[in-house]
Parts: sequence; C-alpha cells; structure tokens
Amino acid sequence: MNVQRRLLPNISALAAFEAVARLGSFTAAAQELDLTQGAVSRQIRLLEDQFGRRLFERDSRNVRLSGAGEIYADAVRSALGQLRDAALGLMSNRHSGILNLAILPTFGTRWLMPLIPDFVESNPDITINFVTRVGRFDFTRERLDAAIHYGLPDWPDADSTLLVREVVAPVVSPEFLAGRHIVAPADIGRLPLLHMATRPGAWTEWFEHQGLSAPTGPGMQFEQFGTAAQACMAGLGVALLPQILISGELQRGQLVPAPGRPMQSRSAYYLVVPHDKRSHPPVASFRDWLLTHVDTSAAWLAQPPK
Repeated sequence: MNVQRRLLPNISALAAFEAVARLGSFTAAAQELDLTQGAVSRQIRLLEDQFGRRLFERDSRNVRLSGAGEIYADAVRSALGQLRDAALGLMSNRHSGILNLAILPTFGTRWLMPLIPDFVESNPDITINFVTRVGRFDFTRERLDAAIHYGLPDWPDADSTLLVREVVAPVVSPEFLAGRHIVAPADIGRLPLLHMATRPGAWTEWFEHQGLSAPTGPGMQFEQFGTAAQACMAGLGVALLPQILISGELQRGQLVPAPGRPMQSRSAYYLVVPHDKRSHPPVASFRDWLLTHVDTSAAWLAQPPK
C-alpha cells in the first residue's frame, strides 16, 4: 500500500468510526448506520490495521476511545462535517456561494437581520448559514468563514474591518422617569442599575465619564441587551445600553434617555475574516454589501441621542 493510499482511509470506515466514537457503542452505531454490528466491527478493524494503531479500548461491557483514537476522532468529525457541507453545496448548485457567518445575538437580530433580505435579493446565488457566537473561537474548527465581533481589532490571523463604533447612554422607561426626581447624572446613582454580564465595568466607566464616583451597590444582571431593554421598559431600573441596539425603542418612546452625557465605548463592532478566507467570493460580496449599509443606514445610530 503506497503512502497516499494509506493516508486516505475508506469513507465508510470513517463514518463507522465516528459513529462508535460519538455513541460509545458498536450496537448503537450499527443501528444508526443501518449495518450489522459485525460490519461496524470490520470497518473499525480495517482502520486499525491500516494505521497500525488501536483506536478503541474494549472490554466485556464497554468500548472507549484510546488516546490515539481521541485525537483522530476530532479530526475525522471535522473532516466529515466539511464533506457533508460540500455535498449540500453541490446538490444545491451553490457550492461557491455559501457563507458560514457567526453573529452576535442582539446585534444580529436587531440590526443585521432586518437588512439581510436586501443582501439575499442582491446576491441570489449566495446562501448564508448563521450561527451565534460570543467571544473568540477557532474559525477552522468551527468551519466558519467570517464573524460579526464586538471588541478590539486584534483577532489573531484575521482581518478586522470596522463596522460601527458604539455609543452607550443610560435609558429608562418614561413612566419610571416621570415618577422620580431625576435631573442630573448624580441622581442615577441612587436608582436601581441594570448590569450587563458582558460589560462588568460599563457603569463605573460611565460615571467616571460624568466626573462622578460609581455607586457600589448590587443590581440585576443580564446576559443579553434585549433582555435588559425589556427589564428597563418594565420599570425595573436604569440600563446603560448601546443606542444602535435600542433605536426602535427610542423612536417609539418606549425608552427615553436619562440625564447624563452619552459615552463612546472603547470597543466597537467589526467584521472579522480569517486570512485564508480573504478571497472567498461570498465573503468579499458580503463585506462590500455590509460596508455600504453601515455607511448609509447605521452611521446615524452611532450618534449620541438628542
């Protein structure tokens, strides 16, 4: 067997290996693959003979991956996933037009998603697959082409294109504001403050921006801006929110600015593209389209509320 043949195992054997590794059972893998248990065992034995390494440790009751098997299982799972994606692309005649995009939960649903129909209409040959990710991840491992990211332009081995800077301001419901004497930023420190888990120092930074000391009392904490906005509208307190994510609530009067100067955040929203995806046509098309909409539709949202 030449080297090239040895490094390219049979796909059926790989599928059997992945199923046993994931399910931890030859019997369960056989049922999933519609094979006999003996056939699955033969496929695994084929791989072990081909590589000269034991992939599973077996006893009378259990089967578990060996050390070498654990390492190989991660690679096989990723490779089979890529093959499935490629097959779906060929079947839909859109292999060259697939964009796997990671988005932030609130930014994606509140700002990006309402614009996507325009992209789809302008680029009918490109299919976007969306996943939600917060924070950094491995593009290759996740099989993603690009990401909308909030932070600094320092993602390793990737290009970060600025989309929009973020301006935050304290907001309350009109009823909450009307029922309290709130005329100056210092008054906010006496009110219930709603905190974002992803921005633990935001209120401290905002009070310092006003020339004030931040209060030290506890407050409700939220993981997503949309939930914090709902809590704010329900009258639970004052939230420090990005205007770009609550433009609808501000326009409808469901939220109103509280006293105090808006503050530009140190971080911003970026389109992040790994270096090996720079020339991927769907990525380039999406980047050009996105920057056009940032210039024409989003610039005013980043301005401080009037």
